[in-house]
Amino acid sequence: MGSALPLGDPAPPDGLLPAGTAELSHGHPFGVYLHVPFCRVRCGYCDFNTYTSTELRGAKQLDYAGQAIREVGFAAGVLEGSGVDARPVSTVFFGGGTPTLLPAHQLVSMLHAVADTWGLAPGAEVTTEANPDSVDARYLADLAAAGFTRVSFGMQSAVPRVLQTLDRTHDPERVPQVVGWARDAGLQVSVDLIYGTPGESLDDWSRSVDAAIAMQPDHLSAYALIVEEGTKLARQIRSGVYPEPDDDLEADMYELVDARLGAAGYEWYEVSNWSRASAAPIPRVAAPPADALTGPATPATEYRSRHNLAYWQGHDWWGVGPGAHSHVGGTRWWNVKHPAAYADRIFAGVSPAAGRETPDAGSREIERVLLLARIRSGLPIASLGPEASREVAGLIADGLVNAKAAFAGSIELTLRGRLLADAVVRRLT
Repeated sequence: MGSALPLGDPAPPDGLLPAGTAELSHGHPFGVYLHVPFCRVRCGYCDFNTYTSTELRGAKQLDYAGQAIREVGFAAGVLEGSGVDARPVSTVFFGGGTPTLLPAHQLVSMLHAVADTWGLAPGAEVTTEANPDSVDARYLADLAAAGFTRVSFGMQSAVPRVLQTLDRTHDPERVPQVVGWARDAGLQVSVDLIYGTPGESLDDWSRSVDAAIAMQPDHLSAYALIVEEGTKLARQIRSGVYPEPDDDLEADMYELVDARLGAAGYEWYEVSNWSRASAAPIPRVAAPPADALTGPATPATEYRSRHNLAYWQGHDWWGVGPGAHSHVGGTRWWNVKHPAAYADRIFAGVSPAAGRETPDAGSREIERVLLLARIRSGLPIASLGPEASREVAGLIADGLVNAKAAFAGSIELTLRGRLLADAVVRRLT
């Protein structure tokens, strides 16, 4: 979630959604994203809407859970008042920032508010992001006991020099320890890696990938570094402190991680995401108690991030917190950015939304293709228009789309196609 908010139409103080939203929302799964906008330090590459203690300007970190809970209640009123069907929540995701800077009981109280307001679907996925230096075994056990099912650790790299360039503060040797604690608590584990950091060599990246695989996480994300304007890293590159990222080296890094993960039993399901193959589950040392909020446990063989899949598949979600984005029935909106401004609106009982938009049919189709093409076999060819359908044969001939999957009726990018995903989307829209 970038820090710059898009332009859009004003959002009404009561937050009610436009006519027709309820009809377009009908039948869609519903998720909740809770943005916790606090970090101990600001990483030099980060453009997310996050704040250190010196940037809060009157907002208090320990007041935040209560404010988020108020927005959950406000959200329920908006959806009911807009005629949107009440649905149990399929996925809950705590992102940031660093959600685990808050005490565990505050994250649990926010989860309880979501469950008490809408209910959680059987087997609901409940994830929190965490920095490796922000949790201990007791913290993770408390989350699991309360119904969290999954934790995503920001590993980024196993090489201290690379972490220093990124301004990451954790000790890479701590990551296997926290992964072990999470697994002992019965949580599924994901680790995030970043490749293409200035000065990072292919050997550095190979070391990080091997270190991640050695921990046997259930899920792994690998993202190419994007140098965002206005960040410390962008200024350092501009002034010559660090070199520009090398596109060819980044392509080599992507090919390396895909090959290593495939050999280790992981399957790609989205361009930047891999999960453990369903035939190779990791044994669980413990499991959440039977009375946990999530109801029946998620099947042990489902390791993909269902919350992120919901974004790519165009499902409905409500985003809670400063700068959080929401999408219900084709209408999108985004909250004010600063925690102090957010708190003012929440306590005034008015919508925290800064703006909203309802894209037209053409824009929605471009977005649909862009997102679904990134998912393995996620885009049905029958759903494409005549011109786009005619492009499929050429994409197969160019080695960008898997021929077998295309003959079965869906677009599945080849390795080359994943490296050139934007070009594929342009040909299909």
